[in-house]
Amino acid sequence: MSSTKSNTIQIQFRPEQLRALRHLAALREVSIAHLVRESVDRLLEELPVEEDPLWDIVGMVEGAPKDLSEQHDKYLSEWVAEENRP
Repeated sequence: MSSTKSNTIQIQFRPEQLRALRHLAALREVSIAHLVRESVDRLLEELPVEEDPLWDIVGMVEGAPKDLSEQHDKYLSEWVAEENRP
């Protein structure tokens, strides 16, 4: 998982966690932030698909064609053509 935009948060670690993270970061020659992002990515990969918050958008649009997910390019090009008609 990679993104061009990042957000900053503050995390408090227990002293032993911070020592271990500093040691591991030095061994791997990466930042602690990199280790934390890598760990979060692994944790999120374990999330069952059904629990992914993105699933909340499913069914939000009423009256959409039943094959919208399969034919989205077709519907999008038709919509753009309609919008560009004089």
